[in-house]
Amino acid sequence: MDQSDRYHYTESGLDNIYLMNGFDCVETPRGMGVTIKDVDGLHRAIGELLVQEKKALSGKEFRFLRHELNLTQQDLAAIVGVNVQAIARIEKRSEEAYGPVQRLLGLLYKEYVRGNSEIREPLKALADLDEAIHGDNERVIFEDTRDGWQPSLKAA
Repeated sequence: MDQSDRYHYTESGLDNIYLMNGFDCVETPRGMGVTIKDVDGLHRAIGELLVQEKKALSGKEFRFLRHELNLTQQDLAAIVGVNVQAIARIEKRSEEAYGPVQRLLGLLYKEYVRGNSEIREPLKALADLDEAIHGDNERVIFEDTRDGWQPSLKAA
């Protein structure tokens, strides 16, 4: 297989991902398109490679992992104890993410893909809460629970 048979997978947000197979070229009303088999599996493989490598993550790699965890910059900043601008700076620069934040993101990702419910559930709750607060709906609805008032994840 030569270079022309590979698909440059720029949709990942990364510049260096090429696919040898697992994709089909299809005709669409807007011209040629590509369908990718098992995108979730592909993204998991990319993420696992990124966290296994001992090199520092680029801003794009860091953003890829954050997106795979379904975290906003604000959520990740709160988890790692930095301000949102620090996360934005890491992602915008082509230089490396700094050590402690990168290691924590890598650990979160590893546990997330392993199905660790102690990691998955809080991350999902953060993502759901972020969607409830920052989604298309401007209203935030609270409900009185046994644990006191909480933003309602049921309300739309």
